Amino acid sequence: MSEAIEWQLQGSYFETCNCEVACPCVWLQPPSEGDCKLLVAWHIDKGSYAKQSLNNLNIALACYSPANMKDGNWQAALYIDERANDTQFEAISQIFSGQQGGHLEILMSFVSEVLGVKKTKIEYREESNKRFMSIPNIAQAEIEAIHGITGAESKISTPPLCVVSSHASIVAKSKNYQYQDFDKDWQFNDRNGYYSEFTYQR
Repeated sequence: MSEAIEWQLQGSYFETCNCEVACPCVWLQPPSEGDCKLLVAWHIDKGSYAKQSLNNLNIALACYSPANMKDGNWQAALYIDERANDTQFEAISQIFSGQQGGHLEILMSFVSEVLGVKKTKIEYREESNKRFMSIPNIAQAEIEAIHGITGAESKISTPPLCVVSSHASIVAKSKNYQYQDFDKDWQFNDRNGYYSEFTYQR
């Protein structure tokens, strides 16, 4: 691991994958279709790495798990906001590769192959109970929350495996999911989604 540096990130995130709603992977069960094709997006409202501000930057991660996600062997590609300067790019690369501890170290411990790290334009948008992300010529995703029996949002809290452990996940369904990069070509709709706020820190 690299030299330990204090850091903290706060913001919002969402994810979508090819599993049926709600994704069984968070309960360490096999994916709905035998593998999991996961796309995650984060917007950092407030963040710092040592004395470097990471405010108002977007990040995305595409992951492929060939079987049960708890068994590892994930492939992953990381996308970092083109607005990040060189120092911010390096900081985000360190944090989101899991090299600087925290929950992301746990998450990235399942990755056996990094397909690449790219600096690119990333649009992240929130509209009420919808979330939208776009990377030109690579990815586009939109999800919408599913309301529970009382009319409120349905939530899952502290499952055994999750992208965010600091907040309960709101269960959603994808309206659109497209990802084409490296050797991947994924297109889905009406599949699983989650979103919430997040806090990551060392």
